[in-house]
Amino acid sequence: MQVVTGKSVLNGIAIGKIKVYKAPKLEISESLIEDTEGELKRFDSARERAIEQQNALYEKALIDAGEDSAEVFSVHAMMLEDDDLLDATNEIIRSQRHTAEYAVKVAFDNQAKVFAEMEDPYMRERAADIYDIEQAVLSNLFGINTDVLQGTEPCILAARDLTPSETVRLDKSLLLGIITKEGSLNSHTAILARSMGIPALVQCRDACEDWDGMDAIIDGYNSCVYIEPTEDLAKSLRKRKDKDTKQRALLQELKGKSNTTIDGRTIQVYANIGGPSDIGLVQQNDAGGVGLFRSEFVYLNARDYPTEEEQFNAYRLAVETLAPKQVIIRTCDIGADKQVEYMNMVKEENPALGVRAIRICLSRKDFFKTQLRALLRASAYGNLGIMFPMIISRRELRECKEILAECAEELQKQGMKIGSYAIGVMIETPAAVMIADELAEECDFFSIGTNDLTQYTLAIDRQNAGLDPFLDTHHPAVLREIKMTIDAGHRHGIWVGICGELGADLALTETFLRMGIDELSVNPVSILPLRKIIRGIDLSKAPAERTPEE
Repeated sequence: MQVVTGKSVLNGIAIGKIKVYKAPKLEISESLIEDTEGELKRFDSARERAIEQQNALYEKALIDAGEDSAEVFSVHAMMLEDDDLLDATNEIIRSQRHTAEYAVKVAFDNQAKVFAEMEDPYMRERAADIYDIEQAVLSNLFGINTDVLQGTEPCILAARDLTPSETVRLDKSLLLGIITKEGSLNSHTAILARSMGIPALVQCRDACEDWDGMDAIIDGYNSCVYIEPTEDLAKSLRKRKDKDTKQRALLQELKGKSNTTIDGRTIQVYANIGGPSDIGLVQQNDAGGVGLFRSEFVYLNARDYPTEEEQFNAYRLAVETLAPKQVIIRTCDIGADKQVEYMNMVKEENPALGVRAIRICLSRKDFFKTQLRALLRASAYGNLGIMFPMIISRRELRECKEILAECAEELQKQGMKIGSYAIGVMIETPAAVMIADELAEECDFFSIGTNDLTQYTLAIDRQNAGLDPFLDTHHPAVLREIKMTIDAGHRHGIWVGICGELGADLALTETFLRMGIDELSVNPVSILPLRKIIRGIDLSKAPAERTPEE
């Protein structure tokens, strides 16, 4: 038996035979050609086909993994329309008289290297996206069938790495698990595997091609894979897998039950979603509402500024479908790790500390008003909350409310119907925590964005994988800030929730309840496990560990 360690993407057990996937080797000639016009047409045809494929992958990923995970394929489709990339490729064909295959390889590789050398970790990761679309175009030029990756039998797929496109094309019904030599826990492939509920290991450095056809077990709990496991070990892990299956079935029995502790304390458990396509997940997992609708995906999935009507239709669909449940929509949070070309953002040395979220909105008021008008119109169709991100001062919040009031007045003059709505603030900086009492006087609720709050409190770039050893998501400073925010909100009679990743951290659920949190908003698939934990807590008993403020 061989034991190889890696980094676990998802806690779980996968048992089966390994299928080693090798990306096809493409022999690209440097020979010159005479028919440049023909090669230009070949390239354009392959590129158009690649765009169609990326759009199809987007639709598939929506179903398999949700809006957040699918968004990368919309970005890929937009990259394939990039003028600089197209011009560079066409120029190599036209002026240097090279084949379309050679031109794509050189032009796309050069563009990927530009991204790879950037200081911003998010932009560096875009190099992988360039290589992914390069492979898509080359596959079309070579006539390679990219649909067959794993064969026709259930298997654990092993590879050096998998692109997002390759991951989504996998037949989920035949996919038992994934092992890659490279990759990271924050890569698109890891996110997709996690969203699809597939046990996976990345950075399995000792994985090898000789494993093809061997029996294996991925143990996501212990971050390792057993090759040709002993019978006793296989028997033990099968029992663990059966236990996991039964536990998932038991969780389904929690549908329709309340999020109430043993001693009678009830809190709201909401869902975080990326857009209207995730509404089904909200209903399927029995969420009490939507605590975070990430409206930036409306912008990320568009090729130009989305119109008021386009935004209104997206917001109305969510609000109307889920009524009377509350749907809290965060205003545009573009910037930092989320960029769109058509907004022509100025390159910043440190975008996480730059023009992002509400700072963009308040400096581009016409842009902001388009979204606010759409939100106000949608409020007539259900229970809407409007939430402003990255607020660090009372002045900013008041300015947002003034612009919102202007929009409401304009719509009423136009005879448009507006419903009631709540106004909330995301608490995601130490500054917001320190003035939480002042902000609470100006709004109806707080939602704590623990991802950014942790980043800004600990001075750790959450996009930088190299800082993982220094990142403590349970840091006492972060927990104290959460407690301070809850207390400030309650002093002024408003409810307080958490919509960041810590909301789904079951090790902290009791801590948050003892702090007095009113709502937790999490990934839809985390709702029932969270409900189970809540229903097993007895707040009348002394805690095993003291909370930060006790």
